[in-house]
Amino acid sequence: MWNDLISQTFLIGVLAAGIRLATPILLAALGEVFAERAGVLKISIEGEMLVGALCGFLGAFYLNSLWLGLAIGMGSAALYSLIAGILSITLKVDQVITGITLNILALGLTSFFYRFILGKSFIPPSVPPLKVLPIPLLKAIPILGQILFTQNIIVYLTFFVLVPVSTFVLFKTTFGLNLRAVGEYPLAADTVGIRVYAIRYACVVLGGLFAGLGGAFMTLAQLNMFTENLTAGRGFIALAAVIFGRWHPVGAMIATLLFGIADALQLRLQALGVNVPYQFLLMLPYLLTIIALVGVVKRTNAPSALAVPYKKG
Repeated sequence: MWNDLISQTFLIGVLAAGIRLATPILLAALGEVFAERAGVLKISIEGEMLVGALCGFLGAFYLNSLWLGLAIGMGSAALYSLIAGILSITLKVDQVITGITLNILALGLTSFFYRFILGKSFIPPSVPPLKVLPIPLLKAIPILGQILFTQNIIVYLTFFVLVPVSTFVLFKTTFGLNLRAVGEYPLAADTVGIRVYAIRYACVVLGGLFAGLGGAFMTLAQLNMFTENLTAGRGFIALAAVIFGRWHPVGAMIATLLFGIADALQLRLQALGVNVPYQFLLMLPYLLTIIALVGVVKRTNAPSALAVPYKKG
């Protein structure tokens, strides 16, 4: 067994699976980076992932198209995120209470509608998996090719497109500058003509789109079915990744990779039959996340206006 643990095949498998498992969390975290940089603490990200997961699965199941399912998952979560926007931005309800309430509501709604629409069956309905798309030439690179370039298209899009594009938009564009100004000094931003409410709403909806894609990815590319509470706290892990990554897309990517690899490791260890209680292995990724957060939380500087409602003067 120990020979299996240190073999190249085992390590490549863990790292490749870790990237796939990190993908939905990274998608949610990227959306959360935009929202929090604009001053909105969107704790409802877990609920948005659940809504995207169910609606994406139902769309793919009934329309027989994974791509339509992904689009429906994104759209439904974006609409759900608007509730958080209205409550926290327009009505100025406490953002923590808003997020917790919407998470609980999403858990109940998704469980109810899944049973109501599909009923109970011995074999749960499923959809065909999103196909792996190996990249020619690059997949032949020793070790790295098998880890990075034998994934599906959503993984490539997330890591190689969305992360650099998000970084560029946040730190190299006028929109990104305005967004960060809204999250730091909304009154000053409003004074110079920046539309504080519009930017906050845009970032909340963008976060919903990303969270919905992450949730739909879980049902259409990982499990190929919907199960109740399938996100299992991954939305909260995305929140932690944003803090760990210091509100930067690249930092969030590193944090989610740590969780994804830890998650992949515990799955492989269970498969190998390691003589450790499976409950400990299941909690391993979450435990490592807490330990990592303890090391950085005192050194982070959140946006000054994060979770502070803005009242137009």
